[in-house]
Amino acid sequence: MKKPQLVLLASFLAILFSGATALNETYYANICPNLESLVQGAVRGMMSTTNIAAAATLRLFFHDCFVQGCDASILIEKPNGDDEKHNFDNQFLRADGYRTVLAAKSAVDADPQCTNKVSCADIIALAARDAVFLSGGPTWKVELGRFDGKISTASSVDLPGASENYDKLMSRFSVHNLTPTDMVALSGAHTLGATSCFHVNPRLYPTIDPNLDPGFASNLQGQCPAALNVNSFVFFDNTVITFDNDYFKQLQQKKGVLSSDEVLYVDSRSQSIVDKFATNQADFFTAFVDAMVKLGRIGVKTATDGEIRKDCRFTN
Repeated sequence: MKKPQLVLLASFLAILFSGATALNETYYANICPNLESLVQGAVRGMMSTTNIAAAATLRLFFHDCFVQGCDASILIEKPNGDDEKHNFDNQFLRADGYRTVLAAKSAVDADPQCTNKVSCADIIALAARDAVFLSGGPTWKVELGRFDGKISTASSVDLPGASENYDKLMSRFSVHNLTPTDMVALSGAHTLGATSCFHVNPRLYPTIDPNLDPGFASNLQGQCPAALNVNSFVFFDNTVITFDNDYFKQLQQKKGVLSSDEVLYVDSRSQSIVDKFATNQADFFTAFVDAMVKLGRIGVKTATDGEIRKDCRFTN
């Protein structure tokens, strides 16, 4: 029988050499004390120049975390284009999100205390939080300590689709230990920004989706004609630059822009969650924060399988 102290020592060494590290809110307190103000300043600056920055930055966080974890692999650019960024599913991510994160990285590295000490993955997480807060939404303490991934391939991208039903969507979220409430709350990020007509037209042509309000469908057809223009877009709700619960009110009226939006209200398993968030914005904010924290824990890289990229677009 092993002695207790030897078992404890073995456990400690296993943790030490595995590179395991727990995320925590004060990870950079002594490494880069001005980190959060530097990132928020960069996000605020980008948001002052374009209304798309907040939505694009928030989307970037989701698209990063859902593929190989929150490791900034979405930012990697390869000469041959075999990276997540160039997968078709990510072609509709606006450049403003990338620019916001790169601007934040530059601001952080310009501080001598912080140069090359803060991961791009953590900067994305902070920038997403700030994008929400600066748009009128909630704020929260972001858990930090992620390392940047070294791998990014186009074939690894497998994201929730705009036309998927409840079961398919839920299967994608549950594999990351996210609940139905988490899924609905995170979908509420669509309170910001817009989507391409590429994702809308299948609901309009050749026949109108019966889950669409007829008047709203007519309005969408005016914005997205049958002759598809992928550069044309539709706003998700009526308050496109404000983070609020209007998105859920739209779903109640059968005015969800995407099929994967409206299915959250059509399906009885999530309808009550939509009703709750539409009625009580505070409940939505609380659930959204909880879901974002959980999202930020997916696939975290450590010093053994990650790095701190000097340039977020390229591995060291």
